[in-house]
Amino acid sequence: MKFNVSSKALHNAASAVSKVINSKNTITVLDNFLLSLSGQELLITGMDSENSLTARVAVTEADGEGRFCINARSLVDFLKEIPDQGITFDINPSSLEINIDYSNGKSNFVAVNGDEYPTYKSREDDAEPIEFECPTEEIVKGLDYTMFAASTDEYRPVMQGVYFDIKPDNMTFAATDTRKLVRYVNRRIHADNTIGCIMPMKACSVLRNVFAKDETVKVSLTAKNATFSSANYTFKCCLLNGRYPDYNRVIPTSNPYTLTIDRRSLLTAVRRVGVFVDPGYSLEKFRISADSMEIKGDNKTNQSTAREKTPCSFDGPELTIGFSSVYLQEILNVMPTDDITVALADPGRPGLFRPSEDEKDTELVMLLMPMTVTDF
Repeated sequence: MKFNVSSKALHNAASAVSKVINSKNTITVLDNFLLSLSGQELLITGMDSENSLTARVAVTEADGEGRFCINARSLVDFLKEIPDQGITFDINPSSLEINIDYSNGKSNFVAVNGDEYPTYKSREDDAEPIEFECPTEEIVKGLDYTMFAASTDEYRPVMQGVYFDIKPDNMTFAATDTRKLVRYVNRRIHADNTIGCIMPMKACSVLRNVFAKDETVKVSLTAKNATFSSANYTFKCCLLNGRYPDYNRVIPTSNPYTLTIDRRSLLTAVRRVGVFVDPGYSLEKFRISADSMEIKGDNKTNQSTAREKTPCSFDGPELTIGFSSVYLQEILNVMPTDDITVALADPGRPGLFRPSEDEKDTELVMLLMPMTVTDF
């Protein structure tokens, strides 16, 4: 079996597929890629117990067909050091010796029989999948806005992912860890039916990083399994089991006061003041008036304190409220507009952060629970 392939194309595909391979595997063969040659196309597959990713790479001068496994880390590290050029793979089917020829050298690997590589098994599910096609950037954007808000608490497994709430006229991405929540509604994505499923964080990361350069993606979903296919990749994953909390119910609808402020100015001020807060508590205090906001942080352990003022517009009475510096920075980092609005009510109710203007046919809202402030 023999073929020629672009080293850059192969490296890009192998690097992408390596993202699903665990650093430690209980089954040794899963440390490898499965490479399958058929015609003028090479398939590169990597998997763990819940995810499988296959990349398609065009080859030339292909002779023969077959499957073999090669250590993933070794192949990626090798290709990383090869300048962009055509390289030739020559695989001996009996000894499984791989000879790789390139312009200024030759390398040798020993393969593993491809028949030893396991077949990916999705979870048993008799439901008919919901299928639709959409621009990849719409999926990636929804994940960009929500992934940071997912829980890392192992005692709340259903919150350790992003919820896909799909209806015929829109798709909602939601994530929460009970202290912050994001809801992003995209009316540019349409499906023929209704389904809700929870995408694990590893799967979200693969979708966001691997599929970003593809124009469109075909999605097939049940409550237990998902498949995403594009021109270059096919990704299969198992979904999280459980019932996701009703995210709409916790978003207040009656916060009467609106704060408008420059996002970058607020973010840099929060970062600077955040240096002086107690790292175990992360409280920053905000005193908001009609045309300015005063921010204070203090650390009683080392007797340090910081104050800053930044201009704003506020249509309510003077209000003092506290937020976590860490969580607030996370929200401000992913907000897409230069100006943002914050809907507030009182120091005990959450703030609703929104872009100054939503993109057409979308709606983004981020909720942040307040922290107790006894004095300023």
